[in-house]
Amino acid sequence: MSVFTPHTAETAPTAARRAVEGVQSRFGWLPTPVALMAESPQLLSGFLAASAGFEQTSLAPVEREVVILTISTSHECHFCVALHTGKITEIGASAPLISALRAGKELAEPRLEALRQFTLAVLKHRGAVPDDQLDAFLGAGYQPRQALDVVLGVGAYTISTFANRLTRAPLDPQLAAYAWTPAA
Repeated sequence: MSVFTPHTAETAPTAARRAVEGVQSRFGWLPTPVALMAESPQLLSGFLAASAGFEQTSLAPVEREVVILTISTSHECHFCVALHTGKITEIGASAPLISALRAGKELAEPRLEALRQFTLAVLKHRGAVPDDQLDAFLGAGYQPRQALDVVLGVGAYTISTFANRLTRAPLDPQLAAYAWTPAA
């Protein structure tokens, strides 16, 4: 039994209500992780602010989703993988790209693979990415600013994946088509 309460706009702490209403309006439904994060208005606000900041980075939409899905599969967040599989599908990514990301496999496009590898390096080395891995990222055509953009994505989506795993957020029915289970 979970000790965390999935809130609604009516039951959420006052400081979280506006954020809950905004997410529900944006999605047309209230994702369970947001309902659970609402217990801590500061956590919810911090995640939403970091996520919104990541959306404004110089990375293209498909690149942002590569970062997010790399983090989500690495952290084994079934909800995050499902939600962002839907997002990357909506923006027109190819089925082979999506399948490779969900499986944690090498990506066919070298530039996106460099981004995936750099994201994994940021996670593995807790930011202290070895020079050769940073050089490989920059050699793929990315800019130093984009290395920092990846760090923002790692921060935002580590918050989300850890909160979702801690609260044991179940998969919402709206995401059933994108259900994911970590590889054994």
